[in-house]
Amino acid sequence: MTATQADLRIDRPSVADGTALWRIAKESGTLDVNSSYSYLLWCRDFAGTSAVARSEGGEPVGFVTGYVRPEAPETLFVWQVAVDGAYRGRGLAAALLDGLTARVAAERPLTTVETTITPGNTASERLFTSYAARHGADVTRKVLFDTGLFPDGPHDPEVLYHIGPLTSA
Repeated sequence: MTATQADLRIDRPSVADGTALWRIAKESGTLDVNSSYSYLLWCRDFAGTSAVARSEGGEPVGFVTGYVRPEAPETLFVWQVAVDGAYRGRGLAAALLDGLTARVAAERPLTTVETTITPGNTASERLFTSYAARHGADVTRKVLFDTGLFPDGPHDPEVLYHIGPLTSA
């Protein structure tokens, strides 16, 4: 962690964190916000493949959610990454991603990280390409879900970022 992150700690989310994760996602202005119920379930069922950053007072100020793909058990799919506005610009998203993948890799073989990013989301593009560089991995991109697949109106395509093989997690 950098000196600006010294007052923060990264650990597993708990169900009690679901409300804060929903709020951070909603206030991000860039994420597709899911129901508050889904964040509660995520914190219960996928805490082992997710991480939360806590302030000195223990309040969540950032998170990364993910899951191990059932068809590809050495792949961690990162679903969402968000940092509270007051904590942005400190490298917290990168620290969350690095911390999560190190924890998952300590528990199981991990060779690949995947995520989807909509075109024009330069912050996410930078986060994941710099992650790949830090971990000695290649990045391949392809459209995973085209615009026409989304039933709820216009939606940008979701581009799959396949990062691997990881030389270190």
